[in-house]
Amino acid sequence: MNLLRTASLISALSLVSRIAGLVREQMMAALYGASVYSDAFLVAFRIPNMLRRLFAEGAFSQAFVPLLAATRAQDGEEATHTLIDAVATVLLWVLLALCVIGIVGAPLLVWLLGSGMPKAGEEAAVVMTRWMFPYIGCMSLVSLAAGILNTWKRYLVPAATPVLLNLAMIAAGYWLSPVMTSHGYPAIYALAIGAMLGGILQMAVQLPALKRIGVVPRFGLTLRRLRVAASHPGVGRVLKNMGPAVLGVGVAQLSLVINSQIASHIAVGAITWLNYADRLMEFPMALLGVALGAVLTPQLSSAQAKGDMQAYSGMLDWGLRMVMLFGLPCAVALLAFAEPLVAVLYHRKAFLAVDVTHTAQAVMGWGVGLIGLLAVKVLAPGFYAKLDTRTPVRIAIGVLVLTQLFNTLLVPWVGVAGLALSIGLGAMVNAFWLLRGLRKLGSYTPEAGWWMFAGKVVLASLAMGGLQYYLAWRLDWIALGAHEGLRALAMAGSLGASALVYFAVLTLFGLRLRQFMRRA
Repeated sequence: MNLLRTASLISALSLVSRIAGLVREQMMAALYGASVYSDAFLVAFRIPNMLRRLFAEGAFSQAFVPLLAATRAQDGEEATHTLIDAVATVLLWVLLALCVIGIVGAPLLVWLLGSGMPKAGEEAAVVMTRWMFPYIGCMSLVSLAAGILNTWKRYLVPAATPVLLNLAMIAAGYWLSPVMTSHGYPAIYALAIGAMLGGILQMAVQLPALKRIGVVPRFGLTLRRLRVAASHPGVGRVLKNMGPAVLGVGVAQLSLVINSQIASHIAVGAITWLNYADRLMEFPMALLGVALGAVLTPQLSSAQAKGDMQAYSGMLDWGLRMVMLFGLPCAVALLAFAEPLVAVLYHRKAFLAVDVTHTAQAVMGWGVGLIGLLAVKVLAPGFYAKLDTRTPVRIAIGVLVLTQLFNTLLVPWVGVAGLALSIGLGAMVNAFWLLRGLRKLGSYTPEAGWWMFAGKVVLASLAMGGLQYYLAWRLDWIALGAHEGLRALAMAGSLGASALVYFAVLTLFGLRLRQFMRRA
């Protein structure tokens, strides 16, 4: 299996999903602007998303996927299927309980994330939280299926299904918003319905893929079968490893909770500004960070189980070079080209020029820390593959404290942009500590040529960034909003020229993409 080709496939599918996500965000910005109700929806949507990352894509995946890969490599298919059935049963019961608790406790959850919202926004957020809370159940089961499929090296379906959420929300926004309004509800309630529909669709499309590899989880629906499943030693190991992982992912989610709470007190619309900036940061995160994490986690786990430390170190080195090669130009673009990106994507109808300014400032904050955010996606699996979740947790706790110190210094100075900048700086520190830990363990030894490689990438990124800075200054991207077609063409030309400059400089320095082809 060629790792670069596989990561590229996942990136391409993620690109489709992210494009659909940008269309969704454009629709939201145009229909609802940066308002009390857009803030309310984003708080409500963040709650199940936060818990999904905490219990599903975060802690659960980090604990389950390495154990699943190791069990398959060492104990065979029958033992692997038994482990999957046991874990699936316990997960289902936990999710049912969690959904009930979340629906009942929605007012408290909304207050924790956005106590600064006006009363109308708080009430709307509670309603939408209750409507969307079962989404966490759907997405946690999707995460279980994705872990299985990735371990079997079936990356297509897990990478492709996120687009369904975006398509469902786009359809709901355009078609159901007038229906909500006609029945006396805020129009944005339509997005809550779309989110639930998207979760159900994503869960449904996993089943045929699991059937094709003959690994459909069997859920125990009685208390007796739950007790049997809970007694499986693999479940105990997953729960044991999830403990520190929940804490580690929880630290990151706690940082988001604090940021959301602070933003709700800055101004009406601040939560929305921060959200749209997040979307631009998550674009390269999805294309590169998620793809690398999905490819490397099972491969590192398999190399660890076989004791092949040379392959283990080599895959980490390859992942970090991918972060440098593709992540650095993205970071430069977020810094040098923030306002044009925000203006072209969001500036229309209800999303005003002042909203563009605030959002662009937050985008630049993310640009400072993008390399750190991407590097963590490579380095953290290096510990998870060793079933070591404690080290990343200790580092994450220290970074959380540091991030809040940054917030104290930066938010009074630069407002909502300080929230993004603080997390970005914290991510850089996080990545450095993880790298240092792997070096001290002897798990990672950089391969030859790193300084020469890094120098070429930096020079190519600077050349590209210079062009983007000139274009951002030379054209009035907000005024071009009166000519949508012209503005879109200007953006396409600018991005195309930027990519051409970047890869032309790399080629001039003798750097070729085929050098990074790597087989597992």
